[in-house]
Parts: sequence; structure tokens; C-alpha cells
Amino acid sequence: MTTVSVVRIYIKEGDKHDGHNLMEEIFRMLHDQYKVHGVTAFRGVAGFGSKGVMHADDILRLNVHLPLVLEFFDEPETVDAVLPHLRELVPPGHILRWEADCG
Repeated sequence: MTTVSVVRIYIKEGDKHDGHNLMEEIFRMLHDQYKVHGVTAFRGVAGFGSKGVMHADDILRLNVHLPLVLEFFDEPETVDAVLPHLRELVPPGHILRWEADCG
């Protein structure tokens, strides 16, 4: 059994960084720079943040404020290298990390 670090990132679908889609920037960084094992995006249908404003999916309109959860895992050393760069892109308190058994 191997121990890996799991990272979960909470953002909104319409979030931007330097004018670019934040999710795509994170994906590009994790794939191109760090070669992580894989990233999964979970698109929320409803949610609210620290301000308590509810955002929900509506079939009649697109809502760019819906929650988006990005999750990946890799060796702890790789995650240690990635986290400082993620913290530059993502607001404080929006990144979780924990250790898990894999295999």
C-alpha cells in the first residue's frame, strides 16, 4: 500500500486568473509542469460560499457562479511542490489536502 496526498480545490466555474479561465490554468499547470497522475473536475448544481449567497443551476440560464471542485492525488513530494503555486491562484481557505492509502 502506498500513501498519497489528495488535494481538493474549491473555485467557481467563472473564476479567472489574469483574464484566463482559472480551471484551465490549474489543469495546464498540473499537467504540463507537475505531471500529476490526473485531475477530476466536479461541477456543482448548487452551493453557497462564506457570504451565504446561494447559487443554483437553472436550465433557462447559464450560471458562472456554480461551484467547481478540482481534485487530484500524487506522491506527497509532488503535492508539496504544487501547493505554493496553487495558493498563488486560489483564494485562501479553498484548498484542502489529506493523506490516503492507495493500492
